[in-house]
Amino acid sequence: MNAHAHQPAHGPGHGRAEDRPARLDVGVVGTGRVGPALASALRLAGHRPVAASGVSDASRRRAAALLPGVPLMDPTEVLSHADLVLLTVPDDALPDLVTGLADTGAIRAGQLIAHTSGRYGTGVLEPALRAGALPLALHPVMTFTGTPVDVQRLAGCSFGVTAPEELRLAAEALVIEMGGEPEWIAEEARPLYHAALAIGANHLVTLVAQSMELLRASGVEAPDRMLGPLLGAALDNSLRSGDAALTGPVARGDAGTVAAHIAELRKHAPHAVSGYVAMARTTADRALTHGLLKPGLAEDLLDVLADADPGPGPGNGDGDGPDDDEGGRS
Repeated sequence: MNAHAHQPAHGPGHGRAEDRPARLDVGVVGTGRVGPALASALRLAGHRPVAASGVSDASRRRAAALLPGVPLMDPTEVLSHADLVLLTVPDDALPDLVTGLADTGAIRAGQLIAHTSGRYGTGVLEPALRAGALPLALHPVMTFTGTPVDVQRLAGCSFGVTAPEELRLAAEALVIEMGGEPEWIAEEARPLYHAALAIGANHLVTLVAQSMELLRASGVEAPDRMLGPLLGAALDNSLRSGDAALTGPVARGDAGTVAAHIAELRKHAPHAVSGYVAMARTTADRALTHGLLKPGLAEDLLDVLADADPGPGPGNGDGDGPDDDEGGRS
């Protein structure tokens, strides 16, 4: 495919398909939550999903819901049918998958091979590049549900894009056709970029879930309704103002309140102490740096945090494994 064959559209379904050249046959390897949604968005832009592969019953149901009529087959067969292949598998599975596909000769010269991992750039696709493929890293910065609503949520979604310079226009055009906004990420910056997203999104879910758990323990019947306005305002303020939006006992230097929090958590939820202390220290450091926390008050606060028992740490057996064959999560 010519790297300049795609011309930017204005999101899924906009413009006449006949006015946009180079319609592609699209294959999906890994029908977790991400792949079917992206392929469905590409279908709205005039491309043709033609094949997919999935392992679990859940992934097959997702494919049936989002890609009706698209046959499921072995990954090597998917590649034999597709001009553009979306590799939407977990990060840790991606290197072996690419190597295996290259070793079997499944990859064709001129074929677009795109993965949706946030962690990797195009370096992980080196075996495909040696086989003559055109490598793209297109990471949608969104959490996916595995339902049709994901296709609508792609409108305005940022994508972390990494590709060789000669494929930059093609990569950006594909993102725009899916309704997204391309953001160029240098190859060497991909791990830091992904760590930043994990701190912001994945850790947020953990914090909110823990907050709701503790509110229930304190007798609140509808913690989600209580937290909704508070967290919505906090998110909006932090996106607008950054560290200037910091509030609460740590930013104020209220060491007595923080000590009381830690004592209650140690009594009722010891598993939450280490996270509270770690976030309080980070918050105090940022508040000090930005002049929100007075040095004199900070000293007492940091003494309280230094004396806190961190409680049980990671590895307590509460974690879940990865989803079946999901890739491209934020």
